[in-house]
Amino acid sequence: MAKMNEEKLQQERERLYELHRFEREAIEQGFQYIIGVDEVGRGPLCGPVVTAACILKPYQEAEQEILFLNDSKKLSEKKREAVSLDIKEKAAAYGFGISGPERIDDINILNATLEAMKDAVYECIKTYEERYKVKLDHDKIMVFVDGNKEISGLKLFQKSIVSGDANSASISAASILAKVRRDHMMIEYDDKYPGYGMAKHKGYGTKQHVEALKELGPTPIHRRSFLKKILGDVNF
Repeated sequence: MAKMNEEKLQQERERLYELHRFEREAIEQGFQYIIGVDEVGRGPLCGPVVTAACILKPYQEAEQEILFLNDSKKLSEKKREAVSLDIKEKAAAYGFGISGPERIDDINILNATLEAMKDAVYECIKTYEERYKVKLDHDKIMVFVDGNKEISGLKLFQKSIVSGDANSASISAASILAKVRRDHMMIEYDDKYPGYGMAKHKGYGTKQHVEALKELGPTPIHRRSFLKKILGDVNF
């Protein structure tokens, strides 16, 4: 991570302190483990929706300070990559969940997203327990979910936070992890399915992508339910 002068570093620390306000409130309420969860990839025409869950270490531990936590969309690709590595090094635990195109088509994008979020949360808990050799008291866990929906079937306390990726440190960390993970997947798909420009647009419906679809047809990773307005009834 690039060095900062003292004034900018202090400004960044003040911003981060404010970004941890939901986490501080939850701790004051008696929760010991705060899990932030977010998703990336609800809108694209192809590829999976990827979710991440993250437990950050206590903010007062200076050696665990993670600078530049923010909504992943507000960071450049280079900055996201760097912060993602910092999160993986310093977070207490993290986990991922993935719902592929077939699952998205079967149960719709919202349900597929919430299902993947639940998977990410439980993977995060499992990782924490294995790393620290403890069994978490589920009554002491609070899950912060980005958006206005709670995760159905998740037997944990949870709170949905609109624009949580810009307002909660834990959700910000999750948003960065999910974004970097999905971008890497789409770059790999670009090698497997050349001609669509997936490494560039990451599956979103750009003009280039739509033109490639009309010329080359859909791939196995395209979401059938997302293509009806573009291609009509298509066979995969």
